[in-house]
Amino acid sequence: MGYKVAVAGATGAVGHEMLRTLAERKFPADDVIALASERSAGAEVSFGEDQTLKVRPLESFDFKGVDIGLFSPGAKVSAVHAPRAAKAGCVVIDNTSHFRMDPDVPLVVPEVNAEAIKGFARRNIIANPNCSTIQLVVALKPLHDAARVKRVVVATYQSVSGAGKEAMDELFNQTRAIYVNQAVEKREFTKQIAFNVIPHIDVFMDDGATKEEWKMRVETKKILDPDIDVAATCVRVPVFIGHGEAVNVEFKKPLSEDQARALWQRAPGVVVVDHRADEGYVTPDEAAGEDPVYVSRVREDRTVEHGLSFWCVADNLRKGAALNAVQIAETLIGTYLRKAA
Repeated sequence: MGYKVAVAGATGAVGHEMLRTLAERKFPADDVIALASERSAGAEVSFGEDQTLKVRPLESFDFKGVDIGLFSPGAKVSAVHAPRAAKAGCVVIDNTSHFRMDPDVPLVVPEVNAEAIKGFARRNIIANPNCSTIQLVVALKPLHDAARVKRVVVATYQSVSGAGKEAMDELFNQTRAIYVNQAVEKREFTKQIAFNVIPHIDVFMDDGATKEEWKMRVETKKILDPDIDVAATCVRVPVFIGHGEAVNVEFKKPLSEDQARALWQRAPGVVVVDHRADEGYVTPDEAAGEDPVYVSRVREDRTVEHGLSFWCVADNLRKGAALNAVQIAETLIGTYLRKAA
């Protein structure tokens, strides 16, 4: 007997990827329901290689009888409808930022803190972390277990898909406009994104950090260890899919680059591609469409007592969002929501 799964925000970039991932991984669902706003009701979305689903309106949908809801409709929408779904008995795995720092909601990356899923029953909601946080903590986890991470300094190079389909369209339209000598229009970003980089993701906070940088700090603490200090600079770059991160880590114990590579090679969800030669590293373009977090450019940092620097990339729509949510669902049904045959 399979599960009944609803995907909220099914017409968005992450929603499309959630449906694709459910099909690719053969998630045991007898019924998959696509939900979106009232204006998208009646539209069709792809599910698997040969199926389409007709979109139903989230606003009026009755979640009674739905086992799992994968939500990515935007934080304000999740704030209203995720608790409604949870109250009806649906376990919500929410990809938005709204519930992440709620102390009664587990914030989960299965390769890092799968045991936290057991706390889902407090609210019937599990939070999916920020895309840039997910790939960072997947890379940090085996190192932290071995040598205890003290401090992380990270600069992100985040693709426009992290801001949604309209942002991807803006990069395309601006690039085309520049090539044909037309005026460049800005709607989704504060400055031109084509042939540019923007050190500004989400709103500014009182201390000068952006909310994206704040998310990386507080989410890493909640997921991995509250004693880890994180200093982040988050930058939007003119790439469609895939986030890169330049990471510098200070440890409490010695850890060589060779030891780090060996730890990563045994770690779930990590692939090391680190050759000190042309093309001996992974770029966001190569990570697009792939599941792992790729680690490259590993080297010791001699400016601190125990330090390493590395580069990591991942597909932000897959591991940074949809895949992580589906992996949470897989762990959930494997341990907590087992159905009778």
